[in-house]
Amino acid sequence: MEWDAQLLASFFCCEEKKKDEVYFFILYHTTMNMTLKTFDAYKHMNKYRQEYWKARELARILEYSDYRNFINVIDKAKEACKNSGNAVSYHFGDINEMVEVGLWSQRSLPSYALSRYACYLIVQNADPAKEIVALGQNYFAFQTRKQEVQDQYIEDSKRMYLREEMKTHNKKLMSTAKKAGVNDYANFNDAGYVWLYGIRVKQIQEMKWLQGKNLFDHIWSEEMAANLFRATQTESKIKREWIRWQDKASLTHFEVGKKVRKTIQEIGGTMPEKLLAAEHIKEAKKRINNQKKLK
Repeated sequence: MEWDAQLLASFFCCEEKKKDEVYFFILYHTTMNMTLKTFDAYKHMNKYRQEYWKARELARILEYSDYRNFINVIDKAKEACKNSGNAVSYHFGDINEMVEVGLWSQRSLPSYALSRYACYLIVQNADPAKEIVALGQNYFAFQTRKQEVQDQYIEDSKRMYLREEMKTHNKKLMSTAKKAGVNDYANFNDAGYVWLYGIRVKQIQEMKWLQGKNLFDHIWSEEMAANLFRATQTESKIKREWIRWQDKASLTHFEVGKKVRKTIQEIGGTMPEKLLAAEHIKEAKKRINNQKKLK
């Protein structure tokens, strides 16, 4: 077992009454480092730079000498994956794995390419009496949480950026509409939503339980991006084609919203009215600021 030099120095320099506490901290820290190295050593990367583990290799790490017993653990993990609403085929991909069957020979045998989440479910359903299983539970729980925090940071950053862009381009759109002769801004604004969402603004707010709240403070980046595209393209079209007067400007906004919705449908995206509401964007700002303080 390799000991960290700095941790050892802290052990010898600490007060005698704290030596036990420091010793167990060093032991835990070193054990976790070894665990990280053990599971990281068997991590693979596909051509899309996505990490995965091979089932037969994971079985050996978790000290399952008979792969048939490990299959039972995998089946339980797959069932848990299904029950959680996740796509089993995404987390448990069918592959063939080269396995040594003799001193000089190998054979291609059925296996799985496992996502981090799949590995997490597997160690949760593996034999808890094995020490390596307990370590694996800590490892994949830590890695899964780490990824969740990273994903949350990315989404928060995107929301904050797009929200500011939305403010800027909404102002530009309203200014362009005013120059085009629009005087009923509520009607003009509603026209863009009618086709993008299929319903009017008030109905969107009711559907998402956002009555009396600013829609853009409570939507995820995917929905925000669709609205930003609608706003920028409407503004550009009004300017480019010298569109004038209320009816024509509203019709333009209506048509652009329709085009954006059609594009979402064609690429298999989720319709914006079906996307869940997000917590207020100020919560995202708090998380971003807290992350910056930690750096």
